[in-house]
Amino acid sequence: MHESWKPFLESEFSKPYFKELANFLHEAYDTKTIYPKKSLVFSAFTIDLNEVKVVILGQDPYHTPGAAHGLAFSVPNSAPIPPSLINIYKEIDNDIGHHCNKTGYLGSWQKQGVLLLNTVLTVEAHKAGSHRGKGWEIFTTEVIKYLNETRPHLVFILWGRDARNKKSLIDENKHLILESPHPSPLSAYSGFFGNHHFSRANEFLNSHGMDKIEW
Repeated sequence: MHESWKPFLESEFSKPYFKELANFLHEAYDTKTIYPKKSLVFSAFTIDLNEVKVVILGQDPYHTPGAAHGLAFSVPNSAPIPPSLINIYKEIDNDIGHHCNKTGYLGSWQKQGVLLLNTVLTVEAHKAGSHRGKGWEIFTTEVIKYLNETRPHLVFILWGRDARNKKSLIDENKHLILESPHPSPLSAYSGFFGNHHFSRANEFLNSHGMDKIEW
C-alpha cells in the first residue's frame, strides 16, 4: 500500500467493523480457497492517493483460479482476458478508436491515476458474491467518502448495481459521475455498450487541466 493512504487505512483498520471482517478473513483464508491471495487484497491502494484522477468501481473479484490480483477488472498478464474485460475493451474501441492494452493486465491504467476498486475485495473460489455482507461494503463506502472529500475533480465510473449504490456518497457538483450496467455478458447490452465513459472521462480531465488516460 502507498504511504499516502496510511492515515486513512490505519483509521479504518482500527474500527470494530473491520476487526470483525479481519477475523472472518483469517478463518476463511485458513480453511478455504480465497481470491486474491492475502498479499494482493489491497493492491488497488498501491497507487498514490494524490495522483488518483479516475475511480472505476466494480463488484467483487474474479472467483476463478489465476485471475484476481487485487485490481478491479484486471488479470495478470498470463491469464486469459475475462468476458467482462473483453466487453470493456470493445467499448473503448467503439468509443475512442482503440484500446492500448495487449493483455488483461490494467496496471498501465493504475500508473496513470486510475483507482481500480471493487466494492468487495475478496471472494471464495467459484462462489461469486460469497463475501458480500461481511464488512467490505462498509470499507469501500468509507474509501469513496474519503476520496469525495479530499480529492478535487475526480471521475467516478460506477459499473453494476453494487457500484451504483455508492452514487449518493459523491458530490456531483465537484466530481463527474458516470454510471451504467456492468460490462458482464449478462448485462453489457442493457446499457454498458455505448456509454462512452472513456471519452467522457478524458473530456472532463482535460477540462480541469489534467492529462487524459490512455485507455
